[in-house]
Amino acid sequence: MTRSFGNDVWRLTAIEIAFAVGMMIGGGVIAFWGGFKNRIHTLAFSGIVFGVCSVALGVVGIFWIYLFVMFIGGVSMPLFNTPATVLLQEKVEENYLGRVFGVMGMISTSVMPLSMLVFGPLADYIRIEWMLLLSGVIMVIMSIVLRYHKVLEKAGAPAGDAEGKT
Repeated sequence: MTRSFGNDVWRLTAIEIAFAVGMMIGGGVIAFWGGFKNRIHTLAFSGIVFGVCSVALGVVGIFWIYLFVMFIGGVSMPLFNTPATVLLQEKVEENYLGRVFGVMGMISTSVMPLSMLVFGPLADYIRIEWMLLLSGVIMVIMSIVLRYHKVLEKAGAPAGDAEGKT
């Protein structure tokens, strides 16, 4: 962002606020709507939206549009996190639930510094826009695979729907 639009504090603040407001609205959306009947479909949908937003962040050259894309990316976060958490709660045995969430917490806290360790120096050699484009395309592909993966689709189906066709 700073390489494309400058390092003005107000711009950095606006980006954080746009993403945070998007996440709050996304939380309201998922609370009201509840997602698709099959949780995997909701996960895949939000993954595709976030992937498209990542691609857009790599090509947008107008700051106000960049802010809007950040907002939409923020909206998609709760649409992924909420059904993923619920799915774990439904599918993991109660005796292992604490351990699973503990491992998930360790992974999610370690990913940010590890990604900064990799992508920070890499950004000196490869344009950040190219990394956003590539990672966005990969997210979209992975989300499409997630959506049509038969085993995961069955796991995401509501209780009582043996075939997972929702």
